[in-house]
Formats: sequence, structure tokens, C-alpha cells
Amino acid sequence: MWISRLALAWFFAIPAIALAADDPTPHWAFQPVKRSNLPAAKRVANPIDAFVQARWAEEGLKPAKPTDRRTLIRRLTLDLTGLPPTPDEIDGFVADQNPDVYAKLVNRLLASPAYGERWGRHWLDVVRYAETNGYERDGAKPDAWRYRDYVIQSLNADKPFDRFLTEQLAGDELPDASPETRIATTFLRLGTWDDEPADPVLDRFDQLDDIVGTTATAFLGITLRCARCHDHKFEPFSQAEYYSFLAAFDPLKRPQVGREEYSISVEDASVQASHLSNSLQRVAALPLGAGAVTRSAWLPPDRGRTGHIFEEEAKPPVTRVLKRGNPKQPLATVEPGIPGILKPGPADRPSATGKSSGRRLWLARWMTRPENPLTARVIANRIWQGHFGVGLVASSNDFGVAGDEPTHPELLDWLASELVRQKWSLKALHRLIVTSATYQLSSDLDESTLAADSDNALLTHWKRRRLEAEAVRDATLAVSGDLMRTQGGPSVCPPIPRAVLEGQSRPGEGWITTPEPAAFRRSIYIHAKRALVPPELELLDTPDTTTSCERRPISTTGPQALTFLNGDFIQKQADHLATRLEREAGNTPSAQITLAYRLALGRVPTANELATIEKFLADQAALIRSESAKPPAEIKHQALRAFCLALLNLNEFVFLD
Repeated sequence: MWISRLALAWFFAIPAIALAADDPTPHWAFQPVKRSNLPAAKRVANPIDAFVQARWAEEGLKPAKPTDRRTLIRRLTLDLTGLPPTPDEIDGFVADQNPDVYAKLVNRLLASPAYGERWGRHWLDVVRYAETNGYERDGAKPDAWRYRDYVIQSLNADKPFDRFLTEQLAGDELPDASPETRIATTFLRLGTWDDEPADPVLDRFDQLDDIVGTTATAFLGITLRCARCHDHKFEPFSQAEYYSFLAAFDPLKRPQVGREEYSISVEDASVQASHLSNSLQRVAALPLGAGAVTRSAWLPPDRGRTGHIFEEEAKPPVTRVLKRGNPKQPLATVEPGIPGILKPGPADRPSATGKSSGRRLWLARWMTRPENPLTARVIANRIWQGHFGVGLVASSNDFGVAGDEPTHPELLDWLASELVRQKWSLKALHRLIVTSATYQLSSDLDESTLAADSDNALLTHWKRRRLEAEAVRDATLAVSGDLMRTQGGPSVCPPIPRAVLEGQSRPGEGWITTPEPAAFRRSIYIHAKRALVPPELELLDTPDTTTSCERRPISTTGPQALTFLNGDFIQKQADHLATRLEREAGNTPSAQITLAYRLALGRVPTANELATIEKFLADQAALIRSESAKPPAEIKHQALRAFCLALLNLNEFVFLD
């Protein structure tokens, strides 16, 4: 049956491909970005609203009303920082009647170090970030955490995105190369790596294919990787163009001795790496922190280090097309190049930069040219997706023929052009989006509009969505009072149940538990081990790190409920929250309940909620008293802990409203 279905799919697909080939007009994503005039709209201060409201008028839709201020500050704070606002912050915002209070709040949150920690996690999803290699042994990637810190610091500094892109592809080839820019190129080494491949030559091209594929999807939103073995079946990319693109990365080498990888100094990475590859006998491995991290014995241990790939010399190797992607069947040679559909005219040629071929810098320069139709569109769409849950193009890794059409094409192009006009400032784009009336709509909607726009493609209301796993964990720690705000540095390994550790092929290997309170750092600083993820994160849909994650799935499963009622992490946090309530609110149940609501939900309980919970506490205490002879203070604490556990499991706590 599956054969007949496949044949049927091709029967319908082939005519579509043929029609696309005959159409002289390029696909929308391959056409130049066009900055349209703003549609006419009444009382619109933000350009985003002009485009959105024009669609409402076309469809005859009535949008939701603006949300209330308590909901808005909670939405914005969790969205930009991944942490809930404090009760004092909420009260101050609600009470402040100055017309610029919201703009000041936006600027304060964008200036917070927590912004980079929150939005850095979004970018790490896209670049398949992990600190281990995967496969059976899942060995450590030396000093990969430095790339994570680079991303966070770059976003907090509002590094222009064109520079951010260039540093990750070619930070070692820049005229002003520095330790920071060399660390950035760890991007090229983040994929999985087999330390004992059956065919090392094939594995080498698999590594290059990973780099090509991730670069193309992350920055350009195209599925170029599909052209490794043959011309792309759906997109205008030939196999020869794939290998021309790959030629930019062909000179790269991994710092390794045999099949063992090492970190290298970032002071002069190319020299150190070359010396390393010619000296096994001068390398010593030292276990540091979680997993095996390595240092070279001939370098001071306090020097900056990184695990990035490098080039040994300026003369690049010859790149050939491979028959069916097989490196043992080379065909014609190719030079570095760009897919023809994306070239506006004759392209510059790469030029060597000292000890490097300069090919990656040449590629990065092309990718960030204003006339490139993809780069600005793709990152503008990712920022929009981060705020609304779904991008204007839902398939954020695929802007090609097989991807989704934009719901608001004029708005997408306007945002892309505005990003370039604002010198590639991502914070300027965030500010524009969150200050729009569209962003500030309520999730409440009348039935007729909800029926016409149930998936919110036309942005008639705020679509509630569950927080990502890291934000749920971080918010829980913040509410309980346990969150450690230490920034940067080597990753931590929070406690994991023994039963989970034993699910590994080598139970517990590479996971050295960090003691509390250091284990209570933000989730972005948790050791990103491919074969082992803390259950409170894994169950809430953390991404598969083998490939770029364009958008996380959102699931609802039984194990989620069981883990967040019975798991060690949530039980401990409920206990610590109860202790916090006793310390800060005293012994009065109503005061404890009110503070709990303000900390977790950003509001006070209703009279009915307060009465119901007070009765629950009394009943729970009576039940505990009937089953044990514990002291009264401990009985009250256990009852309060049970309430805290229920509170931390409320949808209202884990959803962005």
C-alpha cells in the first residue's frame, strides 16, 4: 500500500514542479524584499497595526479588546525574560498612570541580562546546540558552553544581526578577529559527531553536510541539504549548487588527535590548532566539571579556550560534486558559489585572509547584503515567532516552495526592511513588536470572530500558549525563591533520578551532579547532554538537538502530569515555596494564600478561591494529624506544601496569557 501512496504523491507533485519550472516569476521568498507603503488605518501609531488592521477590514473581523495591565506586564516580562514579574513590579506598573510607563517597562526588560538568557535559548534551538557529540558514548564537546555565553552576551549587547551571523560563520577570518569571534565559530562544530565511524571519509562529508544544512536553514530558511545526492526535487537548487555552497566549508578541520577532540586557545586559534594536530605527545586531557573537558599541556590553564573548527592554510582543497552524495564517486570540480536563484548579479570571489581561505567570510558577506532576499526575512520571522508562538511564515526553517506562505507578506517584508534600516538591531525589532496594539490584545474573543480566526492567523486576539520547558522551570525556581541568578561559566548538572540515569547506555557517565544551590541556576545553564535531559525539561518538549529546531512541539501527556505532581524537582520546589510563604507572610493562612497567588499568578485570589483554599488547608491538616503524631508546625507546613504543589501545576501558572 505504501508504494502506491508514494506513487500517487509523485503523480500529483510532478505536474506542480513542472508548472513551477515554467513560471518565470520566482517564488515569493526569492524575490527582493519590498517595503510597501503603510495601509491607511484609523488611529494607528505602530506600523505593525496598520498592516494587521487592514487584513481585519478585508475579512470583516472584529478583534479582541486590549488586555488588562496585570496580564500585560506578566505576558511581557515572561516573554522578554522568561521570568515572572515580582508583586512590586506588577503593583508599580498598574498604579503608574504616566503615558510612557509601558515603553519604559519594555526598555527596562530589554536591558535586563535575563533578556539574553531568554532569547539566547531560542537561538540555541535553531543552531542545534549541545555540549556533547551524541551517539553511544555521547562524549563532551570541549568548552562548548563558551558559545552559549557568546550568544547570551551578544544578544544582551544588541550586537547587529549581520555581525552576529558573520562571527558565527567566519569569526576567525575577520580583520578584527578576537577570542570572542573565534568562540562564535563553535556554531560550525555543534552538530553530532561519531568518534568511531565505520567510514571516516563518509563521516567527513556527513559533518560538512550538517554544517551546510544548518547554515542554510538557520540563516536563509532554505532546505539546501536535500540537494546533496541529486538536484532538489521541489526547490530551484541543483546538486552542483549544493557543492558550490559546501566549498565554503570544505577547508575546515576539527582540532583532534586521531578520533579524540580537543579544545584550543582562542588567542591564536589557527596556530595552536595546527600545532595540536602535529603534536599528540604534547597534549594532556584534564577532567573539568561535567564530562571530560580537555586542555593542552603547553598552554596556561587560565587562557581562553574554545572548541571551534579551524583552517590550517590559506590554500583550499578541491571540491567536487559527489555522485549520489558518495565521496568515493567524485565528479566535476566546483568553485565556491551561491544558488543562482539568489544571486542578483555577478558575485565577488573569495580571497585568502592570512592563514585562511576567506571563503566563509565571503559567504557571510553575501548573506548579509541588503539585496539578499532571505536573511532579514528569516530572522524577522523568527523574532515574530518568539513573541506570538508562530511566525508570519509558519515553516520558519523553510521559506521555499514546499514551505508555508506568509500570512501577512507585506508586513513580513516591511519588518525585514526595517531591521536592515535599523542597522540590524534585534532589540529595535522586539520593541516595535511588543509596543504594537496587536501584541497587547486580550485572549478573550467573541464566538463569531473566534470561529473565523480560530488559529489566530489573522492576529485577532492573543493566543494562549504554554511556556517552554526552561521558562516553566525558571519561573518555578523564581517563585519558590531558589533561583540562582549567576550568569555565564561552565554548565551545571542538576540532580536526576537514578532510574533516568540508568536509561543511558553508560548510566550516569558525563553527568556529575552539581550541589545545591548552584544547581538552581537558570535552565539555559544546564549541561546540554544529547543523551540525557532532566525529566522536568524533557517532558515539556525540549528539542531534538541533532538538527535545527524551527519551532518546538507542544504536547499534553500523562507523564507530564505525573512528573509535575510526584517528581523530585517539583516536590522540593513546593516545599521551598511553602517555607518562603511562612517566612514572608507569617502564619495566617489568608496572607500565605494571597502572597502565593501574587508570586505565581500575578494577582490576588478571588473571595471564592480564598475560601476554598483555606478550607483545603484545614482539611489537609486534619488528614495529616489523623495519620501521624507530627508537631503542629510541621502539620501546617505539609498542608501548605500540598497547596503550593497544586498552585505550581495550574494552567494559569504555566501558560502565557
